[in-house]
Amino acid sequence: MDNSSQPSPTADGFALSGRSNPPDPKFNAYRPDLADVALAGRVIASHYAAPIDKTVIVNAALRVAASDDAEELAELEPDDPFSMLDDTLGWAWGYAGRDRRVGYVRSDALGG
Repeated sequence: MDNSSQPSPTADGFALSGRSNPPDPKFNAYRPDLADVALAGRVIASHYAAPIDKTVIVNAALRVAASDDAEELAELEPDDPFSMLDDTLGWAWGYAGRDRRVGYVRSDALGG
């Protein structure tokens, strides 16, 4: 049997073939530099992290980027959950609210 048209398996036994089908970035936290550890094996990132559970303590905007000028995705209210993966330069990135929308929120809007 000629297997020349079949992809060769990698060291861990998985073959790379066809198009990739990445998960929806609106509800799955991944960037080139960092991804939710739950997505390991589904997306490629330099680092993976487990989310840290936080709570929104004041009304705050969830934004598409770490900037007050970035598009607002949602308005977060006190007691909304936030699962934080990154906290850099005053902006936290992760999953927000009960629908777990991915975005950035000001770090000072979050509490333990």
